[in-house]
Amino acid sequence: MRLYCNKCNCPIYENPVPASAAIVVNNQSKLLLVKRGVPPHIGSWCLPGGFMELEETPEESILRELKEETGLCGKIELLIGVTQANNPFYHSVLILCYLIKNHKGVLAAGSDSIDAAFFSLTDLPDIPFSSHKNFIRIYKTAYSSV
Repeated sequence: MRLYCNKCNCPIYENPVPASAAIVVNNQSKLLLVKRGVPPHIGSWCLPGGFMELEETPEESILRELKEETGLCGKIELLIGVTQANNPFYHSVLILCYLIKNHKGVLAAGSDSIDAAFFSLTDLPDIPFSSHKNFIRIYKTAYSSV
């Protein structure tokens, strides 16, 4: 059901908020996760990522978020997938997930994160976001030998 303006009958669009996430793997095929420092799920591990800024492409968004949250710079290899997720603050979020294998820098927790670390794909901590779990599953199925 779409809302309409009572005065002019124009549709009122309620659109998902765009966000990006990254599957970042190192030379040992370990996956980079960040420990959240902001709601929802403070203290939980998840993929690096966040919301797009105005006039920013999804690719620019994830590279900025990666640098802000982990201190790493990277190069996008490919788009892993796109999904919609429900969010307690923004209702609906459209998430684009990218694979990043080539990265450099010193790993350190940054904005919105309280820790950052690489994990074996066979020994991941609990991840509360179903969208992130799905992106990891896609990576493991299609792009990893694990």
